[in-house]
Amino acid sequence: MRHMGRRSFAMGAAGMVAALMTAGDAVAGPRPGAARRRRRAAPGELRGVWIATVANLDWPSAPGLTAAAQQAELAAHLDRAVELRLNAVFLQVRPTADALWPSPFEPWAQCLTGVQGQDPGWDPLGTAVREAHARGLELHAWFNPYRVANHTDPSRLVATHPARLHPDWVLPYGGKLYYNPGLPEVRAFVQDAMLDAVSRYDIDGVHWDDYFYPYPVAGQVFADDAAYEEYGADFPDKAAWRRDNTDRLVSGTAERIKEIKPAVRFGISPFGVWRNAATDPLGSDTRAGVQTYDDLHADTRAWVKEGWIDYICPQIYWNIGFAAADYAKLLPWWAETVRGTGVDLYVGEALYKAGDPAQPAAWQDPAELSRHLDLAATHPEVGGHVFFSARQVEADKIGAMARVVADHYQVRARTPC
Repeated sequence: MRHMGRRSFAMGAAGMVAALMTAGDAVAGPRPGAARRRRRAAPGELRGVWIATVANLDWPSAPGLTAAAQQAELAAHLDRAVELRLNAVFLQVRPTADALWPSPFEPWAQCLTGVQGQDPGWDPLGTAVREAHARGLELHAWFNPYRVANHTDPSRLVATHPARLHPDWVLPYGGKLYYNPGLPEVRAFVQDAMLDAVSRYDIDGVHWDDYFYPYPVAGQVFADDAAYEEYGADFPDKAAWRRDNTDRLVSGTAERIKEIKPAVRFGISPFGVWRNAATDPLGSDTRAGVQTYDDLHADTRAWVKEGWIDYICPQIYWNIGFAAADYAKLLPWWAETVRGTGVDLYVGEALYKAGDPAQPAAWQDPAELSRHLDLAATHPEVGGHVFFSARQVEADKIGAMARVVADHYQVRARTPC
């Protein structure tokens, strides 16, 4: 999912964004009034790995494997995490508005059996929680709030899918189907669907990635005019209304997690650039072609400042010295952003780029990722790193992960929670 275009968006020139208005901390319209979450201090370094299930990216390796084979593969990923002295896994449990547990809200995930809605004969999330904890690993349940399908044909969804039952909830865009974030009933539903897992399982965290409003696709329009006409009258423009919709999802989910299980942490892993400094003086010294505030309508900086989340894990998926988005410039920007807020900072690391011949020369050096951790060690706000993804952790084609372990993970870290 991250590897399938999530983080490969091109970096644009500063001139493309210089004309945008400076917004700073302001978000037009009333900001949701979620109370600050009480969080526990993390006593140890977090060392994590994402396990992606969408399109069988990491696990299961193919749809339709037997339950025993799926369980064996899952155990192998967990064992590998222990071997590398990691202490957390981020398992994608709601990849396309379907579920890796027996959900009363959504069908069984297609990645398990190859048929959406078909019972796999076991409970993957329940098993993952039990097996991770048995190994001393945290299990963060990774959800995607709005993605419905990696195609635009609702008839390909199981007949009982909520998107089939409520076709007015769904919009096609960029070759995919999405729930419309502008509808209050959609936001309530996706919260219900995700938080069912919180109430049922002893998960350590609720984790979201970078998909809120979809990434821009040239020449296409996200057709939410009707929802904006109905609900957007109090906002100066559609962008401000959209950001408020995303704020409401984040703050509302934070409140509901606290009500259900206060010990469960809530974290988000956004695209690494909030805004460029050329757009907003509070932004980073970058020239990114995508800015979460403007393009994804996700005010990631505000979520930290408001204390709605327990941790943020920005995807700083570029090498040190990359001109448009330098890791060495983004890392201190995020450290400054979390300073004094009580929100923990973990860094998303692009292990999948290591050894990829399509990537810049820096990524052909097995030591590039280790240098990221060297730099992070000079910023006390950084509480750990999460690597994308499990398949690359297993393959480690040029030894970049082995170098990280040798240089930085010589002993096992304490579990952070």
